Amino acid sequence: MRTIIEPFRIKAVEPIRLTTPAEREAHLHAADYNLFKIHADDVLIDLLTDSGTAAMSAQQWGALVTGDESYAGSASWFRFEAAVRDIFGFGHVLPTHQGRAAEHILFSVMCKPGDVVPSNTHFDTTRANIERAGARAVDLVIAEGLVPSARHPFKGNLDVPRLEALIREVGRERIPLCMLTITNNSGGGQPVSMANIKAVAGVCRAHGIPLYIDACRFAENAYFIIHREAGYAERAPIDVAREMFSYADGCTMSAKKDGMANIGGFLCTNDDRLALRETELLILTEGFVTYGGMAGRDLDAIATGLYEALDPDYLRYRITSTTYLGRHVAEGGVPIVEPPGGHAIYIDAAKFLPHVPSLQLPGQALVVELYREAGIRCCEIGTLMFGRRDPVTGRETPAAMELVRLAIPRRVYTQSHIDYVVEAVLAVWQRRETLRGLRILEQAPSLRHFTARLAPLD
Repeated sequence: MRTIIEPFRIKAVEPIRLTTPAEREAHLHAADYNLFKIHADDVLIDLLTDSGTAAMSAQQWGALVTGDESYAGSASWFRFEAAVRDIFGFGHVLPTHQGRAAEHILFSVMCKPGDVVPSNTHFDTTRANIERAGARAVDLVIAEGLVPSARHPFKGNLDVPRLEALIREVGRERIPLCMLTITNNSGGGQPVSMANIKAVAGVCRAHGIPLYIDACRFAENAYFIIHREAGYAERAPIDVAREMFSYADGCTMSAKKDGMANIGGFLCTNDDRLALRETELLILTEGFVTYGGMAGRDLDAIATGLYEALDPDYLRYRITSTTYLGRHVAEGGVPIVEPPGGHAIYIDAAKFLPHVPSLQLPGQALVVELYREAGIRCCEIGTLMFGRRDPVTGRETPAAMELVRLAIPRRVYTQSHIDYVVEAVLAVWQRRETLRGLRILEQAPSLRHFTARLAPLD
């Protein structure tokens, strides 16, 4: 097989600055060992997130120029609405400035205190918005999804028997909706099979529970279905995507992922009465219904980007380049979530640093060391992000897994950049016994990982 090359040419470049080890140490100290606080100018390879970090295409840049900035009923809005309806198929499309705004509107309208919202795995902002509404977020991913080394083609699947058991336990009246995240970000970027989407939809329909899809990486999920699930090998990604959403009642979307844009998102539903209530909150918090907190140029960029994300050549390059990173670090002995996901490689920090207990934040210790080693910024997905602190006793409960996510921005880095990341990860792996954990000095009651102040342990 020939080398998988980037299916694009580079027409503009942005310089990145090399830093010295002494500079990086000073930056870590100034940022309280929280990589979210590091200035982007001081990062060499930025793998913190794949959200809003994509390089837009020539076609998207051209669409920006034609953006219609009319407050109401702009031409850009109608192009955006047509693209979303064509791919996702829902009757009502509400634009938002990003995915968490769509989540805020959805859960504010649908949830009340005491409710329970099941999912395969809720991500950080999803969980926070559910809890802000007074409801409880419950993760029901299959057992294999909690074992990083386990090999399963669809580790993002929701455990259907556990969903049925939850409905029996709490009662249908306490479950206003069920969420399904594709791909499953918190669980290693793992896909959800079409069979599982159908099965979850069947259970929800039998109990009158609306099913919503967190669609951030829908195109990558469609790619995995085509390549791993029987009966889909000859299907086009856009057709697989349309089938996925045909089983749902609505969706939330951050267009900063598989929308290939730098900002934007949307909320969709087929429920006419629910759409009216959501529209009222949209106008109050985001903007008018035909722009939703975005400029017209942003709407046009997303309308173009949604189709580009479904291009078979792009998807082949995208998934292959992610796998390239995963395979090369794994061959060097580094434990990762298997098989490699779509948008990121997840290192199993608990196995990487077995001498660092969960409450000493092994994932964050590895994140800090990768920046210290090579100027690489990545993200902890473990106890700092998903651990729970009792507000009364202060007792900490660790997360189910201790992961470090190397999220690859779309169309930004070349193979030589990825080779540099491989070398850095393997260098840290060779001296892993010397790494020590961290302690939390200060934290917010919600989404603490964004702003927490940390310090190394002696």
